[in-house]
Amino acid sequence: MAEIRKKKTVSREITAGRVYVTATFNNTIVTITDLNGNAVAWGSAGSSGFKGARKSTPFAATTAVTDIARKAMGFGLKQVEVYIKGPGAGRDAAIRAIRSAGLDIVAIADLTPIPHNGCRPRKKRRV
Repeated sequence: MAEIRKKKTVSREITAGRVYVTATFNNTIVTITDLNGNAVAWGSAGSSGFKGARKSTPFAATTAVTDIARKAMGFGLKQVEVYIKGPGAGRDAAIRAIRSAGLDIVAIADLTPIPHNGCRPRKKRRV
C-alpha cells in the first residue's frame, strides 16, 4: 500500500510588510510582501471578478486591495509601507482601502517611472 503523506503547513507570523500597487489604465495589481520581499498575498481587480472597462475603476481597486489585505492580515500583518507605481485611477482608492482595511501605513512612496528625456515619444495622434 502507498503511504499517504500530509502537506506541511507553514505558519508565518509577519507583523510588518510592504504593499506594491501597480495602477495601470486597464487594471490595478496589488502585491503584499514581507520586509525581505517574499510575496505573502497578491491579486488584481481582474482576479476580484471585474472584467473589461470596470477593472480600471477606483471601486475595483478598492475591492481588490480589501480582499488581499484581509488575506495578509491572516498572517498577522499590521504595519505596511506602500509603494505606488503607474498613472491609473486606482492609486488613491488603493491607499484609502489599505487604511480602511485596518493596516497601519508607515510610509508612502511613488515609484512611477519618469523618463529623463529617454525614448522618443510616439507620434501625435490625428483624428
